[in-house]
Amino acid sequence: MATTTSLDPAARPPISSVLPPLFLGTATFNTQHVKDPLQMPYREIVSRALELGVNGFDTSPYYGPSEVLLGDALAAHAAATNAPRDSYVLVTKAGRIAGNEFDYSPAYVRHSVLRSLKRLNTTYLDLVYMHDVEFVSPAEVLAAVRTLRQLRDEGHIRYVGISGFPVHVLCGLAEMVLAETGEPLDAVLSYGHFTIQNPTLGLPEVVAGPDHNDDRSPLRRFRNAGVQVVLNASMLGMGLLTSTGIPPSCGPEGAAEQGKAGVIASWHPSPDELRAACRQLSTIATAAGERLETVALHWSMEEYARVGALAGLGVQLPGQSGLRVGGSVMGVTSTAELEQTVLAWRHVLQGLAGGGPGRAPSTARYEKLKALVEQEMWPALGVWKGYSWASPDDGFEN
Repeated sequence: MATTTSLDPAARPPISSVLPPLFLGTATFNTQHVKDPLQMPYREIVSRALELGVNGFDTSPYYGPSEVLLGDALAAHAAATNAPRDSYVLVTKAGRIAGNEFDYSPAYVRHSVLRSLKRLNTTYLDLVYMHDVEFVSPAEVLAAVRTLRQLRDEGHIRYVGISGFPVHVLCGLAEMVLAETGEPLDAVLSYGHFTIQNPTLGLPEVVAGPDHNDDRSPLRRFRNAGVQVVLNASMLGMGLLTSTGIPPSCGPEGAAEQGKAGVIASWHPSPDELRAACRQLSTIATAAGERLETVALHWSMEEYARVGALAGLGVQLPGQSGLRVGGSVMGVTSTAELEQTVLAWRHVLQGLAGGGPGRAPSTARYEKLKALVEQEMWPALGVWKGYSWASPDDGFEN
C-alpha cells in the first residue's frame, strides 16, 4: 500500500496501516528452492507482482542472492515505470548467516542492515526482523532488538520485529521484549504454523471460534504483548503441501535427479513420515478435482485473513475503510505460480467483501475447500496434524 513515508519514530503511523495484506516472499530466489536463481525470471516475477497489486516484498541476507536479485528487479521496474520508493514495502531480516551460523551482536546487526540497504537500492527499510530467533539466547535477541531500534531512530528502518518457527518461542520473546524495554515489537513473522497440516498459530480460534477464552492461544499472547501485526508465511509448508510433495530424504546425487522437489528434500527438516502423510493429501485433492496447492493456499489465506483480524493482529485492507485482514506471505518461482496465488487471494477478498473485520467467508467455492480440509484431509493426517519439527534440532551449535 502506498503511503506518505515518515522516518521519524514519533510520527510513524500504525504498522497495520503500512503493511499490505499480501507479500511476495523471496526465499525462493535461492538455491534452496531452485538450482540456479540467476536463471529464474525474478525481474518478471517482481514486475508482475507490482502490476497485480502485490507491493510488499520479504527477503533476507540468509536467502543467498535474494536481496541482490530483488534489489535489481525493483530498480529495473522503477527505471521502466518511474515508480516511487513509497509505492512498495520492503522487509528484510538480520542475524542469520548460514544454516548453523548466527550473529546477533550489535555490530553485526548494524552491518547487516546497512548492507541490505545497499543491496536493495534503498535509503530505508520498512521493517526488519531478527531472523529465526529460536537459535540464539533471549539475551542476544533483546540486544539485537535494541540495535534495530537504534537504527530506526537514525532513520534507516521504520519498524522492528522478529521471525521464527516455534510459535511458543516467538510468543515468549515478544512478552520478554515488552517486559524488558517497555515497548512492544511492531510485528512478528510466523512460518509453517497456519497451514492445512499445522494450524497451531490459530489455535484455538481456528477450531473453537474467537470467543473461546484460552490463555494458551498464541494470537492472544501476541496481542497481550502489544504486537500490532502477525504475518503468516510458508502456507505450503515449504513444499510439503504441493502436488509433487517432498520425496524421502536423499543425498546430493539423489536430489539432483529429482529436480526441484529433490533440491528441497535435501534440506527440508520434515521427517519422511510427515512427507508421506502430506502426499496422501495430494491424492485426496486430486480425487476432489483440485490441486493440493490451490486447497492449501486458499484455506490458509482465507482462514488467516479472518482469524488474524479477529485477534486484532491484521492489517488494513487498501480501499476498505476499517476492514482489517490477517496478512500472508507467499513464495513463488514463476509468474504462473504468482498469478495462481493472487487469483486465490482475490477469491478470499470476494468472500470477505462487504463485511466488517473478521467477516465469515461466504463463497460456495471456499466452503467446498474448507469441508475437504476438515472432513477428509485432517482425518487422513492422523497424528501428523499439528506436528512441528524441532527447531533447532538436538545437538545444534552456533
